[in-house]
Amino acid sequence: MYLASAELAAIASKLGRIPTVAEYAADMGVINKDSSKIYTYLNFDQIEEYADVAKGVTA
Repeated sequence: MYLASAELAAIASKLGRIPTVAEYAADMGVINKDSSKIYTYLNFDQIEEYADVAKGVTA
């Protein structure tokens, strides 16, 4: 069993094994380049479907 980041787990699942340092660095370069698209905060209060349900919840 290994404890790994989500990024390492994704790269390992793509390769079918734990990557070498070079493979990890190469794929992280791609991930970091597109990080603004990959790492986004979900603003549930701005998603209509969730906001409508939240309005009906009482504490």
